[in-house]
Amino acid sequence: MKKTLLALAASLIASQVPAANWEAGKHYTQLPQAQRTNVPAGKVEVMEVFSYGCPACNRFLPAMNRIKSSLPANAQLVYLPASWQAAENWPLFQRAYLTAQSLGVADKAHEEMFKAIWVTGELGIIERDGRTLKRQLPSIEDAAKFYERVTGVKAADFVNASKSFGVDMKMKQADAQIIAMKVSGTPTLVVNGKYRINNENLSSTNDIIELVKFLVAKESAAPKS
Repeated sequence: MKKTLLALAASLIASQVPAANWEAGKHYTQLPQAQRTNVPAGKVEVMEVFSYGCPACNRFLPAMNRIKSSLPANAQLVYLPASWQAAENWPLFQRAYLTAQSLGVADKAHEEMFKAIWVTGELGIIERDGRTLKRQLPSIEDAAKFYERVTGVKAADFVNASKSFGVDMKMKQADAQIIAMKVSGTPTLVVNGKYRINNENLSSTNDIIELVKFLVAKESAAPKS
């Protein structure tokens, strides 16, 4: 028993070893070109590149909630939707998110959208067998009905906004930024447009949270240009 307690104590101490163990190039990558952020001056941006159609992003949602609640006051969480899996309706979900963002209701519907796809099936992309993609995937009109139910924005207004030049431009900008950040999978976190977190080299959600906090602190202490 004593040996077990000592081993447990040692493992707890090891799990609390902070920043000195985070290695650039291994646990996170500094981007060759820093990206413009979309948060107020003085804030540190924490971005999740995601898709509502991504099952891993759906599973990661509780972790994102933990990350959000652990951020200091000077950090702000933002989302950037990816579109590269057309077969899984990612371009539609990207358009829906950016439309909702332009209408000021994206945050209100964020978790509900995951539920509509992965729990209730209201906007589901998988057949009941849990493996086969639906032949007829949800349309922007279907998404508009969802947003009307959840946020109160009229479905017709949502559809009209989704077809605007502004939303088309935001989609192109999102795709370009994701390429510039060399993001190849979702979910991926990027801190302040400079540091991409390498999930594959982290062993737990706690590691991701601590690394995000470390990078936020690093950016908070950096000289302002």
